[in-house]
Amino acid sequence: MTDTAGMGALPVEGVSAARVLDEIRALRAADRPTHGGRLFAYVYDPGVAGLDELAQAAYAESAHVNGLDPTAFPSLLAMENALVGAAARLLGGGPGTSAPDVVGSVTSGGTESLILAVKAARDARPDLAEPRIVVPVSGHAAFAKAAHYLRVALDSVPVDPVTLRPAVADVAAAIRPETVLVVASAPSYAHGVIDPVAEIAAVAAAAGVRCHVDACFGGWTLPWLRRLGAPVPPFDFAVPGVTSMSVDLHKYAYAPKGVSVLLHRDPGLRAPQFFAYGDWPGYTMVNPVIASTRSGGPIAAAYATLRHLGEDGYLRLAAVTRDAVAGLADAVRAVDGLRLLAEPESTVVCFTADDPELDLFVLVDELTARGWHTQPQLAYAGLPASVHLTVTAAVAPRVAEFGPALAEGAAAARAAGPVVLPPELLALAGSLTPEALTPDLIAGLAAGLGLGAGPAPGRMAAANTLLQAAPVRLRERLLVEFVGLLQRPTW
Repeated sequence: MTDTAGMGALPVEGVSAARVLDEIRALRAADRPTHGGRLFAYVYDPGVAGLDELAQAAYAESAHVNGLDPTAFPSLLAMENALVGAAARLLGGGPGTSAPDVVGSVTSGGTESLILAVKAARDARPDLAEPRIVVPVSGHAAFAKAAHYLRVALDSVPVDPVTLRPAVADVAAAIRPETVLVVASAPSYAHGVIDPVAEIAAVAAAAGVRCHVDACFGGWTLPWLRRLGAPVPPFDFAVPGVTSMSVDLHKYAYAPKGVSVLLHRDPGLRAPQFFAYGDWPGYTMVNPVIASTRSGGPIAAAYATLRHLGEDGYLRLAAVTRDAVAGLADAVRAVDGLRLLAEPESTVVCFTADDPELDLFVLVDELTARGWHTQPQLAYAGLPASVHLTVTAAVAPRVAEFGPALAEGAAAARAAGPVVLPPELLALAGSLTPEALTPDLIAGLAAGLGLGAGPAPGRMAAANTLLQAAPVRLRERLLVEFVGLLQRPTW
């Protein structure tokens, strides 16, 4: 009997290892390139020869080790403690510092780290029936996810349209008796600017509230940039009042996904993060993170990556990345009609368009057509639409190519003109409520925008324009439905 299910995951008869790998490679051919410096989001490539092979080998050594019970697998415990120690030392904690008792946990990524930071803060105040967190609107969306999952109220603080930072007075005003956590970013993901951490931590401390610094994006770059002479403001455990921090090792530590570290200034602050349960006939469950079973593969791969690169390797990669950021920023400045939304402070280049004839969403499509994959960001609360570039060390050899591609893409976008949606579609987007969406309406919108079952479309300007025109809650529902059309089982 032969398999007639095509690419189904469960054939009647097993297929050869070689064929399975060929199938995966064929599927991967449709993906964005994870190496080569042309993808400015989602992946982090140092361009270091042999590092992938080392990480993959380390992953394989511990792939079947289970982090559920650290006493059964002391190798994983040792590597996890080493990663936490390295992150703590880099971020101003450890022996000989003002935060000598820093402790931490390895999580699956920044979102889990942020959810756990909110959980620890919430559970430390069982006396509060309606706990709240204060987060600048530039804070990562994972805080909103944490608030939703944990039933914590989210108090948003606006950012200045020029500096893109929250005013400390606004943060202080947002703190209430029910506030359990105040958040600052170092830097914010969208624009790459560093919040006034010292001042925010001070107002949080004065109110007796925890302060979490989300350094998932910048925690492994800002210390090296500071060593290279960059004017990095205080943002870590050297700042009084900072009670917890998060840093993703699968970003600029260049470890494979997914590995993040959540740090607390002392064990007492971390204690509410744990979940323990013994009121059943099985083993007493105790977990420091959300997952119970955890593969040791990502932790071992991160450990191998840090050990191999070392401080000198990370310093070199930070220097290369810094220079790439400067080159990309110059490329933006050289194109009429484009401007930097913020002067780069870390590893982000973010730009917008002042020319109404230069549609940023069309520009993004033109760059994609030329092999450059960027991240469009919709306008928000007076902030213009923008294009986000996450810059890694692998981008450096490509900087000279990006400038001409950006200029050509901008010229092509001007020639094409802005996206013009039918007036009736715009009117519909402005008047619909999420509850009014029907399956037929969603299917019709998706078809009209080139979305639907199958691979994601190459051009997204029309879809982004519609999403831009839709109110936020409708936009969220549309995205849920559009992604739902893509995620259907294959039989």
